[in-house]
Amino acid sequence: MKLQILALTSLLVSSTAFMVPAAPIRTDVSLFASTTETSAFVQGPRIVRDELPIVYVYDHCPFCVRVRLALGFKNVKHNVHFLQNDDIPTPTKLIGKKIAPIFAIPEDDFIMGESLDIIEKIDSDERYGATGQVLPATGRKDVKAWQKSVQILLRTLQRPRYVATGLLPEFQQLDGRHAFIKNHQLPPYEKPEWKGDGTDENPGMPMEEKLKLYAEAMAKDPAPLLEDLNAKLIELDDMVFSEHHCSEGGISMDDVDLWARLRSITIIKGAQWPTKLRAYMENLSALGDVPLYDQMAL
Repeated sequence: MKLQILALTSLLVSSTAFMVPAAPIRTDVSLFASTTETSAFVQGPRIVRDELPIVYVYDHCPFCVRVRLALGFKNVKHNVHFLQNDDIPTPTKLIGKKIAPIFAIPEDDFIMGESLDIIEKIDSDERYGATGQVLPATGRKDVKAWQKSVQILLRTLQRPRYVATGLLPEFQQLDGRHAFIKNHQLPPYEKPEWKGDGTDENPGMPMEEKLKLYAEAMAKDPAPLLEDLNAKLIELDDMVFSEHHCSEGGISMDDVDLWARLRSITIIKGAQWPTKLRAYMENLSALGDVPLYDQMAL
């Protein structure tokens, strides 16, 4: 009987991946609250071109997530091409170097890079719905300062988990995982001492040492770091304007940038999200059609 209950619970959880997103979670309902200041983004009709636009991405990359999120906000059907992390020829053939995201419009034989430029292109092209739907960035210094304050903490927790899950598409093969580890340092190391500069005097850290450090980071008790992270999430919760958008006025480039970075925190098991911030994550995940990592968290 216990096994049957567990199986049913698992089925119910996994089935949500096949459902139309529910109405956004509301945590700001009040008899006296303004309904305009925190209203949910009104998504336009589904846009399906005869030739779908293509976005080439790494799943973990926040700059790639920016583009996917914006396309989702605008309800534009598109193809997502997940690049292997060690794949150099594909992006080089497309745009001249190993970089992501890359945005392709097949009907125009058009290809471009740089996430912010791509989003500007999408949101100014009438073929992809009403223009100017995503408001400009507000220039908030408090959120930027918060992001900077957690940079080392998140690198320490997230980077080993990206490759340890074995589930992210760019890390399905060992070569892809090793390519990431080779190029992405763990704190307290800086990039020059991790990667080297190509000279005999500074060849960088041996790969065996890098693999050892990643393994040790995953084996280490995360409790002290989680305590710091959870405190920082409470701090951020106070900065987020509502569960629908982080800044007053509506969905903006503030959300495109912030949510894309916060998404990776969901790969960290034990992260405790305050109510409003968790609702924000779930609402924008549904609106942008970009899933969170909860089910694979380590």
